[in-house]
Amino acid sequence: MKQIKGGVTAAKGFKAASTAAGIKYQNRQDMAMIYSEVPCDVAGTFTKNIVKAAPVKWDQHVVYESKKAQAVVVNAGIANACTGEEGMGYCKQTAEKVSALLGVPEDQVLVASTGVIGKQLPIDRICAGIEAMVPALLGGYESGHAAAKAIMTTDTHEKEVAVEVELGGATVTIGGMCKGSGMIHPNMCTMLSFVTTDAAISQELLLEALQADVEDTYNMISVDGDTSTNDTCVLLANGMAGNPKITEKNEDYAAFCKALKFINESLAKQMAGDGEGATALFEVKVVGAESKEQAKILSKSVITSSLTKAAIYGHDANWGRILCAMGYSGAQFDPEKVDLFFTSAAGKMQIIKDGVALDYSEEEATKILSEPEVTAIADVKMGDATATAWGCDLTYDYVKINADYRS
Repeated sequence: MKQIKGGVTAAKGFKAASTAAGIKYQNRQDMAMIYSEVPCDVAGTFTKNIVKAAPVKWDQHVVYESKKAQAVVVNAGIANACTGEEGMGYCKQTAEKVSALLGVPEDQVLVASTGVIGKQLPIDRICAGIEAMVPALLGGYESGHAAAKAIMTTDTHEKEVAVEVELGGATVTIGGMCKGSGMIHPNMCTMLSFVTTDAAISQELLLEALQADVEDTYNMISVDGDTSTNDTCVLLANGMAGNPKITEKNEDYAAFCKALKFINESLAKQMAGDGEGATALFEVKVVGAESKEQAKILSKSVITSSLTKAAIYGHDANWGRILCAMGYSGAQFDPEKVDLFFTSAAGKMQIIKDGVALDYSEEEATKILSEPEVTAIADVKMGDATATAWGCDLTYDYVKINADYRS
């Protein structure tokens, strides 16, 4: 597996475009489109929030009923959530417009929206945006990069990644882009993530691979503890790499899953590190656990602790907050056996041994915690299972951003 430059247009046959539709933002692009030259097998995972946006309901039908997709239309600024039948109608009108211009069946058009909840989409601007993007669809890095920028809301930068992997003697490419900065506490995936590949793989295995992978990637991040109404991750495979089609769980399937995990984990970490107002990516590894589930519960409890997140912002080695968060997680462990370490590019330090503080240097600990990427490692000494969760620090700017988000 080799990481390459690119995103959603890195794989063969995929094109992208973006435009400034004026949906909410002025003087910036706020719509994007992804298009495959041929129909794709499609997989998807979606929010488990009972309040589901219209695009989520539309895309669930495409993934589970049509099982094929060829185009994706994304808008930023308005979420099309809590919009009733009118909102569902806008999804259909979006698909109808794409179908008319590209000849793609309506039930093979995915739609996605992100932004303010409760407002209706300006469908005339959405349709005008599609009309502008269709003739501008291009392959190559620049079009994909522009699309990644167009779907941002409070994100501070675009998020994309791509890799190549050999499958059955053919070079297969997987690329992706996502957006997400706030309202991030996934219960399946995260805000919006789009992954494309030219691999030939059955829809059944594609869906199984994605659903399994989100549990260890997107579902292990949190910014603020809020699960979005619009969480959507879709994976499109058009088969244009020419590899022998993967129809069983063989070596090629394992290699594909490994590459997919790299893509999804990279995108997930980019979102966690770009949390609203954040200054640091905060990673928590729980090792020596009795089971993977136990390790997951413990690690995610720590990254969602507001007190711990505030301590990371202050570069304060307040290890008591970490042990406390582990204690109320619901997972059973012996606090008097826990070892805790902090590590970053500035070094590694053990803070507690068997649940008791060591005689460490606060100055050195602060230096380690002052890096843009910080890791806490907790060894619970119960077994050999591990899990990693990703979050960010909690800053003043998070409150500022969300206090006036609608304006």
